[in-house]
Amino acid sequence: MWRPRSRAQQPAGAATEPLVQEQAAAEALTFEEFVGERGESLMRYAYLVTGQTADAEDLFQETFADVHRKWDRVSASDHPYAYVRTMMTNRYTSSRRRRWHGERPTDPQEMPVESRVTQDHSSRVASDDALWQLLGTLSERMRTILVLRYFEDLDDAEIADTLGIAVSTVRATASRAIGQLRERGDLP
Repeated sequence: MWRPRSRAQQPAGAATEPLVQEQAAAEALTFEEFVGERGESLMRYAYLVTGQTADAEDLFQETFADVHRKWDRVSASDHPYAYVRTMMTNRYTSSRRRRWHGERPTDPQEMPVESRVTQDHSSRVASDDALWQLLGTLSERMRTILVLRYFEDLDDAEIADTLGIAVSTVRATASRAIGQLRERGDLP
């Protein structure tokens, strides 16, 4: 599992130039500046993981309440963005393990046609909607791995560190997820 290192634990010469720049920038950042710079991308990440705007907003708010309380620890880490993303992933995973969520999702197909929101009738929106519906059929782990791989552009080792699983588990889960998407939809 990925754990932040203090600067004292970092081996000499282990940091590359971009990592040093991110660390130096993080040291100078206040919590408000971090939210201003990274908040939008973390909100998008929350939306892609949860699949729903309201759930993403809740996840974002709850995570950043913790980040604010632990800002000294977060800002002292080598990679504050990765640290916060891991906090968000862990919070989402933990919330999905609970037996009762307090809400019962409604299947959009069961809703009356007039209550469904239609934004644009272009083929792009239709294909995006179809993809989101397919992603919604995957397990949380599969969806999270695909989001980290294709949206956050992380390699398998970084995904494994973020989720606290083996690299081979990331590869196998991603392969099964893509296979399931191909079975259920018109993916190449």
